[in-house]
Amino acid sequence: MISRFKIPSKSGLQDRLASSSSETRLTAILLALTLVILLWSNIGPKDRLTWFLEVAPVLIALPLLTYTRFSFPLTPLLYSLIFVHAVILMIGGHYTYAEVPAGFWVQDLFDLQRNHYDRLGHLAQGFVPAILAREILLRTTPLLPGKMLFFIVTSICLAFSAFYEIIEWWAALLYGASAEAFLATQGDVWDTQWDMFIALIGAISAQLIFNNLHNRQLEALRPKTKD
Repeated sequence: MISRFKIPSKSGLQDRLASSSSETRLTAILLALTLVILLWSNIGPKDRLTWFLEVAPVLIALPLLTYTRFSFPLTPLLYSLIFVHAVILMIGGHYTYAEVPAGFWVQDLFDLQRNHYDRLGHLAQGFVPAILAREILLRTTPLLPGKMLFFIVTSICLAFSAFYEIIEWWAALLYGASAEAFLATQGDVWDTQWDMFIALIGAISAQLIFNNLHNRQLEALRPKTKD
């Protein structure tokens, strides 16, 4: 009887070890950079409450990703995207989203009526979770790449964006005027709808842009074997 377990080929093992070493260096660099930026973000933020509320996802993700680094390693693409999202959050937490200098620069350059840095944050809120949801679903469920996966991932991201708006509402009820910087509406009565719409664009864009690359990296996570 042929065993259902296959012995990795020598070349497969060598490729896997080389890839693992490269991925370990990448995650170590991303972790170090995240800690440095987090430290900077925590030094004299514009508003301490806003800093905590904005950076809370980073404070949750850091220990979780560290704990699962070897038991459930993610693709290099996903680690990199999570890092970019964390940077956006930490910068927004330091200055508050409505007062990020880069946002003012874009506002002046294009003669806009508000600081749109928060729009970047909500774009990332759809973009990055789309790849995260896609990866988890492809690795832990029978789902395969295709239209149904695309629909489910998009729906998850839109639901998450809506839930985040509920969190902002709870923060407003709990902290009152102190949560105004966290809400970052800047007088826009349609801010909530814009936030969810931009997150939706981010979720769709991420899947269209990174579909092939993500599939290749997911395949690389599987050990190469010989019959």
